[in-house]
Amino acid sequence: MNSRRAFLVWGIAVLAYVLAVVQRSTLGVSGVDAQERFAVSAAVLSTLAVVQIAVYAALQIPVGIALDRFGPRRLVLLGAVLLVVGQAVVAVSPTIGPAVVGRVLVGAGDAMTFISVIRLLPMWFSGRILPQISQWTGNLGQVGQVLSAFPFALLLHTTGWGTAYGVAAGAGAVGLVLAFAVVRNGPVPVRTGAIPLPHSWGGALRTFAHAVRRPGTQLGFWSHYVTQSSGTVFSLLWGVPMLRGLGYTPTEAAGFLTVIVVTGFVAGPLLGVLCARYPLRRSNLVLGCVALLAVVWTAVLTWPGQPPTWLLVLLVVAMGIGGPGSLIGFDFARSFNPVGALGSANGLVNVGGFLAAFVMMYLVGTILDAASQATGQTVFAWANFRIALTVQYVVVGFGVAMLLHARHRTRRVLHEQEGIRVGPLWVALVARLRKRGVQ
Repeated sequence: MNSRRAFLVWGIAVLAYVLAVVQRSTLGVSGVDAQERFAVSAAVLSTLAVVQIAVYAALQIPVGIALDRFGPRRLVLLGAVLLVVGQAVVAVSPTIGPAVVGRVLVGAGDAMTFISVIRLLPMWFSGRILPQISQWTGNLGQVGQVLSAFPFALLLHTTGWGTAYGVAAGAGAVGLVLAFAVVRNGPVPVRTGAIPLPHSWGGALRTFAHAVRRPGTQLGFWSHYVTQSSGTVFSLLWGVPMLRGLGYTPTEAAGFLTVIVVTGFVAGPLLGVLCARYPLRRSNLVLGCVALLAVVWTAVLTWPGQPPTWLLVLLVVAMGIGGPGSLIGFDFARSFNPVGALGSANGLVNVGGFLAAFVMMYLVGTILDAASQATGQTVFAWANFRIALTVQYVVVGFGVAMLLHARHRTRRVLHEQEGIRVGPLWVALVARLRKRGVQ
């Protein structure tokens, strides 16, 4: 555990996740090109992204159950295959129909990658390094967003749609070969004790049912829901069109997306350290991320006329903090579930942010079309985005209310089971959790 081989396996698994993020986020930087290529409305374009995210979210629970049944290696490999095939289909799609099929495959492959890599971590690492490794996993994965924002965008605008998406598929194939050669489930075979896995689908389903009922899992779900969704909507679909509507060039828009990733590299390790040191203050960190996003979005949307560049930079910085903040949800899942249920628990948590994201993606596209017809302006005009993006307050506000409810239930259970109130005695709870093997 925590050996050189562990870091090698983790590194290749993270590479697989980076390439999954590349495939996931290519549509975000090619949204305007996609609308022109397929000659579709904003609502139909949003459907292309929503289908991908909906498939991703819908598969999280089945994938989580499968992870507890088979372990992460098989699902990392299957996910890589689906991602390569999906991007290849998009590369050759002449109309929107085949492109939707391709993005469905991308969503399915993407659904298997991140939670499989997260599930792999306790099989190779232990101790206080786990929260920090989790944060580094999430942050390094977002390098894929930078690769789609610059090299992919450059290919798209110089060589065309087919070549750009074909190269993305080829990069995924390289990652598939490396993962096949290096990634393993643990330092010893799974069945001989590296990590407990159910021996039947019935056992896996019971494991999932127990994970769902735990308030700590639900707290992780709503934490992910409220922190990740805004940045996902911005990065995967509507960010670049919004910035183009504000008059920024494609290169400048890609630069804003890069700021999100760079911010995550700074904020992620810090949040990991804070989670390890103050485990009973993790929900406050989540609420702090949400409050920051709410304040900056309100300033952007209510600014008279066009918001200044410095304020938009603050916005992407806030979203860059929200991304690592969403990983706290997986820390809740790890703390309040036995290791054999982490696949199910992580799958459920990962549904949160993407559920909120695809709801907002679709609503934003629908409102953009309606606002364009009402005002007579082009679809991607800033005035239309100013209206459409207010849906975040409703969707995320609901999630905050549910998070507070889940936090209350989690604290009540902790008090009943451990005899500890949340407060100065948090150190005692940490000692109890470690004694029970929850790191």
